[in-house]
Amino acid sequence: MGPRVSIWFSVFVFALIASSIYAEEAESEAESKEHVVTLDHSNFDDVVGKHDFVVVEFYAPWCGHCKKLAPEYEKAASILSSHDPPIVLAKIDASDEANRQIGTLHEIQGFPTLKIFRNGGKSVQEYKGPREADGIVDYLKKQSGPASAEIKSTEDANNLITGKNIVIVGVFPKFAGEEFENYTALAEKLRSDYEFGHTSDLKLLPSGDFSAAGPLIRLFKPFDELVVDVKDFNLDTLEKFVEETTVPTVTVFDKDPNNHPFVVKFFNSPNAKAMLFMNFTNEAADALNTKYREVAEQNKGKGISFLVGDLEASQGAFQYFGLKEEQVPLIIIQTNDGQKYLKPNVEPDHVASWIKDYKDGNVSPYKKSEPIPETNDEPVKVVVADTLQDIVFKSGKNVLLEFYAPWCGHCKQLAPILDEVAVSYESDPAVVIAKLVRFIRVLV
Repeated sequence: MGPRVSIWFSVFVFALIASSIYAEEAESEAESKEHVVTLDHSNFDDVVGKHDFVVVEFYAPWCGHCKKLAPEYEKAASILSSHDPPIVLAKIDASDEANRQIGTLHEIQGFPTLKIFRNGGKSVQEYKGPREADGIVDYLKKQSGPASAEIKSTEDANNLITGKNIVIVGVFPKFAGEEFENYTALAEKLRSDYEFGHTSDLKLLPSGDFSAAGPLIRLFKPFDELVVDVKDFNLDTLEKFVEETTVPTVTVFDKDPNNHPFVVKFFNSPNAKAMLFMNFTNEAADALNTKYREVAEQNKGKGISFLVGDLEASQGAFQYFGLKEEQVPLIIIQTNDGQKYLKPNVEPDHVASWIKDYKDGNVSPYKKSEPIPETNDEPVKVVVADTLQDIVFKSGKNVLLEFYAPWCGHCKQLAPILDEVAVSYESDPAVVIAKLVRFIRVLV
């Protein structure tokens, strides 16, 4: 009897071990499973076409930002695969020659770019949410639901309207009719930029005129007038109202992520861009900021957008524009044709008069330039910003000009070749071979 028990016990132990090994393998397989769907030119249209909602990352394997996003994107895809209904996250290597046409079709300018495809790809919107897993999940859950959330209680209203973001709320006696349909169309079109809600009870909202009669649209924002109403439900008028009302009189450029969407909007504006850079903690900051805001108010709607940037957060801007900290506080204006105008060490009383001088054409453009070289007798001539016109555009000669960066490996490889070309044309007075250093930096 003893041996028989021993055999059955051994079988039991073996079964337990096998079960444990199988469970570990299954768990390992589940962990290794990729939840992000890989697309290419052969399946892109099919995958997008059969989903009502799918997010696609256009990436390049060599892109550092793409590599940083990859684990967050995969984690979000894993979580959203259990959503009801599941939310599909996909990716396509847009740098692959075979997929280039898809990238061109969707106007991919850089990597990574995320886009939301709705209704089988009939509607395409930019993804404008966070780049970490939890933020991606929260953003896409909202984006995959109704464009406008119904507000049924003060709790609903307070959860939506936090005072830190722009929220647009439609107030209607009933959720039907032309006004409601136009509002819904607005929400669907702009849902990737703003949050939308609708209610039949104006008194549920946290602020504004509670005696106003609907239907109306109430816009909440964390700057300037905190609450603005509109009653014109023409769709074009509504879009213009939202576009104009959601731009701060003065955009704040600092390390607060809540301000970043407004900074992006500022730099995407077609207006000339006035930027005041200063130390926010300086004792004179309040007086300067007050004068600057007054000028911004006076110039609202006149083709100039205004931004104030904290020195600590603006190092990228300083490198881009070639500015120096000893020039702070300073104002720089950049126009759409690339011209820049600079007022260093500005004082509060200087702001209004200098902006007026700029508008009247009485301020000379500022040039970021390396010093003019004392000698310029090498075969490849050195061009700086202050000599560009004379050597290149006004010389009447045929000029081959290289724009280069000293740290660029490809530029270093080209240098001896350019020297050879320059030597071969050294006796030709009609030809100039030259180089101009360019430092490219990201501003925001």
